[in-house]
Amino acid sequence: MGRIRGLAEVVLFVREVERSLAFYRDLLGLTVISPEGFPAVFLRVGDERGGVPQQIVLVPRPPNARPTATTKEERDLHHIGLEVAADEYAAERERIVQRGISIRGGQHPFLPVEAFYLDDPDGNEVEIVARMG
Repeated sequence: MGRIRGLAEVVLFVREVERSLAFYRDLLGLTVISPEGFPAVFLRVGDERGGVPQQIVLVPRPPNARPTATTKEERDLHHIGLEVAADEYAAERERIVQRGISIRGGQHPFLPVEAFYLDDPDGNEVEIVARMG
């Protein structure tokens, strides 16, 4: 049996790092943990814990990379799910809506959760989810 104990990082190509930082750092509240001037931006997801922090990493899209997908069906990444506490779910949903961000509802196929979805500046779908049972 494997000994994997968590998800360390999801790395995303982004067209504009500053625009993606405005989404992941300023809107969603992730914490930048990489040094200033580093070629990629590492953002910690959640609170510090022992071991490797859970991260989303923003990497500038190389100029020779294939064009970004324009529809969900063309994307290689279906979505990223980020968890909030059950007692903070409604407030977080409202806070994001009040910022003028378009959200969509959703339902998990087998877990007792509430979820909504929004898109980052590069069109990646992000799920905000809370366990409700």
